[in-house]
Amino acid sequence: MKRAIAHSLAARLMALGPVEARSMFSGHGLFLDGICFALVTHDTVFLKVDERNRPDFERAGMGPFRPWADRDTALVTFYEAPAAVVKDARKFAAWSAKALAAARDYRAKKKPKKPRR
Repeated sequence: MKRAIAHSLAARLMALGPVEARSMFSGHGLFLDGICFALVTHDTVFLKVDERNRPDFERAGMGPFRPWADRDTALVTFYEAPAAVVKDARKFAAWSAKALAAARDYRAKKKPKKPRR
């Protein structure tokens, strides 16, 4: 079931490009050009955020991804997408485009890995 949901969401975002749903941990990630911009876990969608799109999520009353229910740990770079946004194809595509931009910017800012010896 989870797999079907992730693949369905990826198919809805094909206007952005060839979006792939890949298994990750206990859910799936949505990728474009090798960049993860969304997580799907327990039938909930989390989108990548930065300083530009985080206010949209906060205004909607949404919070960061908390991978462990028994811990206070949060991944503040992914926020839950409002259900109304996910259900509306246009809104979901627009919010996902912003998440993809955030993910691309994040990757561009990362320091390159040091080569292994």
